[in-house]
Amino acid sequence: MSKDSAPDWIAVDWGTTNLRVFAMQGATVCKRAQSEDGMGRLAAAEFEPALRSLVGDWLKDGNLPVIACGMVGSRQGWVEAPYRSVPCTPLAEALTAAPTTNGLDVRVVSGLSQSSPADVMRGEETQIAGFLQLNPGWDGVLCLPGTHTKWVLLSAGEVISFQTFMSGELFALISEKSVLRHSVAEDGWDSAAFETAINDAMSHPERLAARLFGLRANNLLHQTTAPITRATLSGLLIGSELAAARAYWLGQKIAILGTGKQARAYQSALRPQGVEAMLVDTERATLAGLTAAYRNTKALT
Repeated sequence: MSKDSAPDWIAVDWGTTNLRVFAMQGATVCKRAQSEDGMGRLAAAEFEPALRSLVGDWLKDGNLPVIACGMVGSRQGWVEAPYRSVPCTPLAEALTAAPTTNGLDVRVVSGLSQSSPADVMRGEETQIAGFLQLNPGWDGVLCLPGTHTKWVLLSAGEVISFQTFMSGELFALISEKSVLRHSVAEDGWDSAAFETAINDAMSHPERLAARLFGLRANNLLHQTTAPITRATLSGLLIGSELAAARAYWLGQKIAILGTGKQARAYQSALRPQGVEAMLVDTERATLAGLTAAYRNTKALT
């Protein structure tokens, strides 16, 4: 790293399975690194060493402020950053300081909570803040696909309400642990089967459990291929989710966080419902949110 591109702070996206760090000069990434030292594999005393192993070279000329988001702030993380109740802005003015040594300054972004229906998010609030930084004045619904997909209602710069669906985790569990693992063992995708399953699930979400076993029966009796079965499984789960989340997306302006396969699947599932959703780069939104948190912290000092 050249002297001209020396960072003035460090952005950290710390999830359950991965740790990603960025040397930042203002809002510009100078350098990046990552490891598999996610929150899920670390004890409390191991967080600082895991971070220093990635950013040690960036700290040679002195410590830099570190702004972190994600599961690092959970109860099982480095330090618990208390939830903030919605409706509220995505980011608090003050962040939670992590216990460190040798002058390292690490601040962690708080997650958001909702009392009724009960729900929580941690890490997504930073992505939401970044999305709003990139799209000022935007009102509507943001969909954040993932293991636990979230639908978030935004208005006047605040998170008004949100709902989480375990569709991604259900797909992984069903395709890897259930009897259907024998029918979706291969990769591949059938777009027509996905669209049919979306319509089926949205029309009759109460039939989901029966339709799932039907995938195995069709494979045994009619030799349905893995790409068709895999796409149908995804369509049934996402279609059931869309049926349950109708109040969020119906008649709303929609943006989807992500540009990969899962985000495009949600986009294509919404299109027949008359909704053309905008796709948003996840890393760009995350870094914009962490940058906003860093600037808020600087303003308080």
